[in-house]
Amino acid sequence: MDYIEYLEKSNSKMIEELARQVRIDSVKSDPVRTPDGEVYPFGKGVQESLEELLKLGESMGFEVHNYDNYVGEIVFPGDPSEASFGIVGHLDVVPVSDDWKHGPFNPVIEDGFMYGRGTADDKGPVIAALFAMKAIKDAGITPKKTIKLIAGLDEETGKESAIHYREVANMPDFGITPDADFPVINGEKGILIFDIAQKLKKHTVKEGLVLSKVQGGLAANAVPAYARAVVASDDKSRYDEIIALVKSYREESGYDVTAKKTGTSLAIEAHGVAAHGSVPHKGLNAISILMQFLGKLELAGDEVTEFIDFYNDHIGFDLNGERLECQFEDAPSGKVIVNVGTIEINDEVATMKLNIRVPVTFENSAVLGGIESVLGSNQGIVKGTDEKAIYVNPEDDFVKTLMEAYRDFSGDLDSEPVVIGGGTYAKHFDGVLAFGGLFPWEDDCMHMTDERISLDSYSKMAKIYASTVYKLCCK
Repeated sequence: MDYIEYLEKSNSKMIEELARQVRIDSVKSDPVRTPDGEVYPFGKGVQESLEELLKLGESMGFEVHNYDNYVGEIVFPGDPSEASFGIVGHLDVVPVSDDWKHGPFNPVIEDGFMYGRGTADDKGPVIAALFAMKAIKDAGITPKKTIKLIAGLDEETGKESAIHYREVANMPDFGITPDADFPVINGEKGILIFDIAQKLKKHTVKEGLVLSKVQGGLAANAVPAYARAVVASDDKSRYDEIIALVKSYREESGYDVTAKKTGTSLAIEAHGVAAHGSVPHKGLNAISILMQFLGKLELAGDEVTEFIDFYNDHIGFDLNGERLECQFEDAPSGKVIVNVGTIEINDEVATMKLNIRVPVTFENSAVLGGIESVLGSNQGIVKGTDEKAIYVNPEDDFVKTLMEAYRDFSGDLDSEPVVIGGGTYAKHFDGVLAFGGLFPWEDDCMHMTDERISLDSYSKMAKIYASTVYKLCCK
């Protein structure tokens, strides 16, 4: 395996190039138009990251393509009559906070890890895959199949890169996306994101206890850690009763709920535990806590009471659609997963945003049909994201080859292909499966403060990708 020797010799260069990428703040920002009229659709930082990667690919002797600053491509040509192989990653990163150990865009190596935003998601795996291609080239091997490294620029926030690539470039026939976990992700559940909405009538404090505002959550695909309600009444003695009720509820349930007077109103706050929306069992939904408590109050307005009752009767703390008539389950991927990511109630409308992961053998329409059957007459669904599941049998030759490459260099002979609830670029590129780069024994620090990558794992993943390219494209 001469290409592995070439890869080992370039390990320090691979680390250097990752550090160069991490120094670039490639959080998506507003579009930029240059003085000569060129547009950077995802902002200056993302554009700099793209240009840096393409310059590196060109210096390695590969063909490079910039498709209108929406997506980049690095090509190792093979026989045009053969199927093409894609490695689909992304260079944009999620936003950062101020409490980093070394700073999010200041790559520091400490205790065998490189710290920095994008080290694990997804710049590290993208650079590892590029160096894997270079090792094959340096070993004097000409691939039979064309190999394309495709760099998306808005994966964390949307799919414009994927859509644009499909419109202007030649899609790979099959491939991998190094933007999840090892070993092979042979399936991804379907994803539904939609609102349940209900119009409300405005009420005054003379009519009783008025719920004037509810807000909670930041995004559909995150378990909300905080939710807040504001109530008002012309009978201020009601506030002391509610504060006492909050205290009793907190003691009985163990949930973190507080209430305090604020001006002429009373604010009720609930604190939960944040988690990714695909694994809500790892968190605690603050909206569910707040709605359960609000269900104990006698509020003015039948409509808002109906909305709260619907939540508590059909969602509550359920995570698998038990009371939404969509409790589906299959052997490959398990149960439906339900997360309420955000909620907003004001004088005119009440809305909650649901993120649902659908087992791979079920249609998304079956889930929507079940939920529609339990909606009240004044409630409706406002449809949003509707992504179908993908699934490849573990006995498929493609999956088996990926597993061979993984086992050759990971030392892990026990792990098997897995189906996940999350969504990757595999949903947008036909014939693509997620493959790495997080190993099963590692902590997942993607999207977190002090994101990092083990340099040992970085080296291993590059070898796995080189072996993958060789087995699938060169033999």
